[in-house]
Amino acid sequence: MRAQCFATVFFQLVDTGTQMADNSKTEDTASDSLEAAKNATNKKEKLADQVMQNPQVLAALQERLDNTSLTPSSYIETFPKAVIRRIDALKKLQVKCAHIEAKFYEEVHDLERKYAALYQPLFDKRREFINGEAEPTDAEAEWHSENEDEEKLAGDLKNAVVIDEKAEETNVKGIPDFWFTIFRNVDMLSELVQEYDEPILKHLQDIKVKFSEPGQPMSFSLEFHFGPNDYFSNSVLTKTYKMKSEPDKTDPFSFEGPEIVDCEGCTIDWKKGKNVTVKTIKKKQKHKGRGTVRTITKQVPNDSFFNFFSPIKVSGDGESLDEDSEFTLAADFEIGHFFRERIVPRAVLYFTGEAIEDDDNFEEDEEGEEEELEGEEEGEEEEDAETDPK
Repeated sequence: MRAQCFATVFFQLVDTGTQMADNSKTEDTASDSLEAAKNATNKKEKLADQVMQNPQVLAALQERLDNTSLTPSSYIETFPKAVIRRIDALKKLQVKCAHIEAKFYEEVHDLERKYAALYQPLFDKRREFINGEAEPTDAEAEWHSENEDEEKLAGDLKNAVVIDEKAEETNVKGIPDFWFTIFRNVDMLSELVQEYDEPILKHLQDIKVKFSEPGQPMSFSLEFHFGPNDYFSNSVLTKTYKMKSEPDKTDPFSFEGPEIVDCEGCTIDWKKGKNVTVKTIKKKQKHKGRGTVRTITKQVPNDSFFNFFSPIKVSGDGESLDEDSEFTLAADFEIGHFFRERIVPRAVLYFTGEAIEDDDNFEEDEEGEEEELEGEEEGEEEEDAETDPK
């Protein structure tokens, strides 16, 4: 295709040069027309040779070819004005569709709020079982495993090992380290957790999602409920994510649904000497005049999961963030969305690892499809290379 375009442009220039040469002479008689045609052909071939040997002409030709690349927009520009006018009307209809879609997502948010209220009694019972506030009945605890061999093995082990049930009931309350185990199991969360965060997270008793009230701007909040501990006095740490569900005025066609646009954390009331989000360092300073040295201490930021509650603030005056800040904020939004959509609704499956296996299998399937598609594309390229005329 590119070679054909090159040839077309080239011979347009050659024809132009030939016409200029032909117009410099006039033929007086019809008998000389055949000879003139032969001379014109010879002149065209000679001019072609000259053009192909002139680097400046070739460079100009290449530039013209590059500027005439076929794109969808350039293709549209070739239409008559009446057709372009109709296309503009279709775009206006598309913007109206985007606004209707935004309204749809607002109603979805209302439905989420409605069903969150229906889920909550189940989540409350989940919290009671996890924290040992209640014991499930036999009916509530009845669960049929799909793997009968595992059940049989568990039964054999139970018969082979003597268990002091009374001691077990006394020492084990609820499901130990339930939420902390989820943090360890999920890579996205475990990457944020430092060793000194772990004893704090073992006091985490529940995580809740709260949706904004009707008539309020679209948002959701994450509530992290902690039991009494030696680190901070808060019983609940909150993180609120503000959302937008409306097409961008400057680029309405980019709308694909609600997006998180900002978030707010909370103040953690750390007990003295227990703030894991900062560390104290000692630094020596030398006096320039006297030459004496003194040691000062200062606090600097420290990596910790609990920085999650002190997010980067999106500037309201339109100033753009630097690349690192944008990356950090995007990761924060992703984590908040993951808590809301995956962790809280399916907590027990992330505790047992079953949800993680499902996620891994899904990702592997996607990678397999991508590899297969890449292979097909490579095959097409090879085929094009073989059929492309030189």
